[in-house]
Amino acid sequence: MSVETITIPAIIYPERDGVPVGETDDHRDQLFDLVFSLKNWLRDQTAYVGGNLMMYYEEGVPSSVISPDVFVIQGVQQQPRRTYKTWEYSGKFADVVIELTSAKTRYEDLGTKRVLYAQLGVREYYLFDPLGEYLKPRLRGYQLLDEELEPLPGPRMHSRILNLELQPDGRALRLIDLASGQRLPIPQELEAARQREAEGRAEAEAEVLRLRAELDRLKRLAD
Repeated sequence: MSVETITIPAIIYPERDGVPVGETDDHRDQLFDLVFSLKNWLRDQTAYVGGNLMMYYEEGVPSSVISPDVFVIQGVQQQPRRTYKTWEYSGKFADVVIELTSAKTRYEDLGTKRVLYAQLGVREYYLFDPLGEYLKPRLRGYQLLDEELEPLPGPRMHSRILNLELQPDGRALRLIDLASGQRLPIPQELEAARQREAEGRAEAEAEVLRLRAELDRLKRLAD
């Protein structure tokens, strides 16, 4: 009698959910700016900053997944990942989550996500409404207390985990260094600073050349 071998198919954890990155240009740009600033801010710490990544929180159940707009995980190394599976990191989920909310996603962001994030141990949860569609003011925050995410006073909020202040600025959410009071730079600002520095060097070099030429002219006159 032959024995039939049954092959159990491998469980697939998709890398994409088919949802575009950012509901609008403002949402997308804000996502990229926040991830950039946080990566730069935490570059000397063991922390993983990401955004719009499929995060699986139950092994063997691909439907147990969520994709936060922006997140920070302390104690996990920063490196490129295609997905994040909590069971590969001792069950560790995000410590901080920022959702760029809108009228379209308000009930999910305020309801099911808030409950799920509390269950997963998210310690700080922030909602920012770039277009001001329903949040007044545009920033709302929560902290984990007794296994529930409870509201924080606003409109400006301090993150104890990140040691930063979150501050709305029109359609942008800016991150402020509590020690210096300075904003964390976003890519456009760093590029502008590099451009100014390059222009300053060019002007200084041109001035040196001008002074050398003037000195040579004076020497020739003296001869």
